[in-house]
Amino acid sequence: MSYRKLGWDSSQRKAMLREMTTQLIINERIVTTEARAKEVRRTAEKMITLGKRGDLAARRKAAAFVRNEIADIHEEGDEVVVKSALQKLFSDVAPRYKDRNGGYTRIMKLAVPRKGDAAPMVVLELV
Repeated sequence: MSYRKLGWDSSQRKAMLREMTTQLIINERIVTTEARAKEVRRTAEKMITLGKRGDLAARRKAAAFVRNEIADIHEEGDEVVVKSALQKLFSDVAPRYKDRNGGYTRIMKLAVPRKGDAAPMVVLELV
């Protein structure tokens, strides 16, 4: 499998991809460099495909990758409802794409490069 090294060793790279994929699921939009966005797109689309499958094995595979972070907290009557990133993936994000075969993300280039090293910046968002 070929991939971009992004200047880090494998454990750091995997942690960064997990974190950015989780943040994309939670916020549905992130700003990052073009190279990172292209790598995160691959993992995010795999997670959404697992979410569309929705069976137990898919949930376990997604749970092994997506971080256990709080995506949403709101009140319903007297109860406080807490939704994790994994729950949001399976209940909100994946059903949105049930009739779509891939291409769940969009990369839009920003006009201004990153200050400091002039890296091309992009917005990675769910379609």
